[in-house]
Amino acid sequence: MRLRSEQIKKRAGEVGVSVEQLAQAVERDGLTGKNAESAVKNWMSGRDHPRAKRGDIEALSTALGCLPKDIAKFTSMVRNHRGSPKKAKLVTDMIKGKSFEDASQMLEFSTKRAATNIRKALMAAQADAEQLGADTGSLFVSEACVDGGMHIKRFRPKDRGRAHPILKRTSHITISLQERS
Repeated sequence: MRLRSEQIKKRAGEVGVSVEQLAQAVERDGLTGKNAESAVKNWMSGRDHPRAKRGDIEALSTALGCLPKDIAKFTSMVRNHRGSPKKAKLVTDMIKGKSFEDASQMLEFSTKRAATNIRKALMAAQADAEQLGADTGSLFVSEACVDGGMHIKRFRPKDRGRAHPILKRTSHITISLQERS
């Protein structure tokens, strides 16, 4: 789960809650005082450091007087997928902006290898949304991106004792769901 900074700013302006009040609401073990205030400022500016936990999102939502699903987007990530980013990007472009049901159906019947891992990420994001009480009928894929991962290095023996390198590419797949307003 990640926070939507524009929604937090908007709600804080409407309700009239300051950064200090939000920091007091978010305080927990390991996140107190200046650290909590710094974390809230980071979340409001769009940086996800430190990573917002479920308890942080619930505390922010109660301080802002809204539901957790209104200020969070539900994100899941598959790291080190054994496939090139270029091939996985073809599949993520196919589901970007689609509703959850349509995206799930497309991935289930897709013949691409990356579709299985992308579907796993989609289902994990949907499970996060259900935990925070989001309506699964109004979820849509707000973000679907693929980043390059590490390269697995292998060598192919060639003539006269030479070796040619083979780079087996991996990718990191990120899927985010939001509720349509």
